[in-house]
Amino acid sequence: MMRRSSGRKSDQLVTGSAAVNSTAGGSDLLRSASSKTVSKEIERIDQLFYTYFDRSSSLIGPEGIEAFCSDLDVEHTDVRILMLAWRMNAERQGYFTLEEWRRGLKALRADNLGKLKKALPELEKEVLRPQNFQDFYAYSFRYCLTEEKQKSIDIDVACELLNLVLGFKFRPQVDSLVEYLKKQHEYKVVNMDQWMAILRFCNEINFPLLDNYDADLAWPILLDCFVEWMRGEQP
Repeated sequence: MMRRSSGRKSDQLVTGSAAVNSTAGGSDLLRSASSKTVSKEIERIDQLFYTYFDRSSSLIGPEGIEAFCSDLDVEHTDVRILMLAWRMNAERQGYFTLEEWRRGLKALRADNLGKLKKALPELEKEVLRPQNFQDFYAYSFRYCLTEEKQKSIDIDVACELLNLVLGFKFRPQVDSLVEYLKKQHEYKVVNMDQWMAILRFCNEINFPLLDNYDADLAWPILLDCFVEWMRGEQP
């Protein structure tokens, strides 16, 4: 009796081992198929990159980006191109590396122009989520720091950037702030602290009443001056 029982256990062990091996083999096949799919996707993403890259630099440069935007039916000054640069985490304005290109297009699951066009509305929604928009807004400032150790951007650049990244959310505030920045003569540049405070101002301060603006709080002097100017402009 003991031997029969042992035989059954032995058969069960063999059967169980075969099942485990079969399951493991199936998992290996799935992993292999998944790996091949990812590999093909990366290959197509790379092919799209090489359509626009500059052979001398191995980067997509300004001319390549213009051609890319033309094929995408989007102006190169469109905020969605800046959003795409944010999704790529591109470091240098006007240039995309292969690594950045892969990062962005993989995140958007877009390995051709058609898919990328369809992905742009979702990218906009992603950027406009409150937890993402502040990061995008800060990124847009850093993206304009084109020289080593540069800490600020010129007033004219700041005005253009405000129109681009805040104009569609806070048009009245941006119009007034840009008008003030162009009229005043005290400030020639805007730094990161001032830049981030402008977003906070737009989110928190009643406009155009400005009745909850308190100059004693931690606002940059630039915004104190702007509010003083606004109050002087109001009838």
